Amino acid sequence: MANVVVYSSDTCPYCVAAKQFLENNKVAFTEKNISKDSSARTELMKMGHMGVPVILVDEQEVVGFDEPKLRNLLGL
Repeated sequence: MANVVVYSSDTCPYCVAAKQFLENNKVAFTEKNISKDSSARTELMKMGHMGVPVILVDEQEVVGFDEPKLRNLLGL
C-alpha cells in the first residue's frame, strides 16, 4: 500500500472531502494539520505550498483534491 500524507487545516472543505475519499476507499494516511502543527506548516512551505490540501502519495504531490489523479496514483 502507498505511503499517503495529507496536509490539511481545520477550515478546509476540500481537505475534509479528500480525507473522506481516502477513508471510504480504505486508504491509510497520516494527517498533518497545519492549523495545529507549526512544523507541518513549515514542511508545507518548504515544499513551496501555502494552501491545502496537499496530498503526498509515495512522495508524489497532489495539490488540491484531485480525485482522478488520486485514483490513478493509488490504483483505485
